[in-house]
Amino acid sequence: MREVSNEQLELLRKRYPEGTEVCLDHMEGESRMAKGMKGTVFYVDDAGQIHVQWENGSGLALVPGVDQFHKIESQEKKKEKEGPSR
Repeated sequence: MREVSNEQLELLRKRYPEGTEVCLDHMEGESRMAKGMKGTVFYVDDAGQIHVQWENGSGLALVPGVDQFHKIESQEKKKEKEGPSR
């Protein structure tokens, strides 16, 4: 397991507080976790793993630097609620 400094841990917890919405780009070694899957962060553990409740019911954690994902920013959320452009 990789080492995470206290400074890195603090930054992760600030960037991904509880309730942050994320979108998966790729999860290493997890074929059932499809690209584009969305989830909500519920905490960042002491190892720096970001624990997410995924829309498929899974509770798998993201590992920064291994898994690929991005935060769903407010503009992206707004587009999802509005639906497709006409």
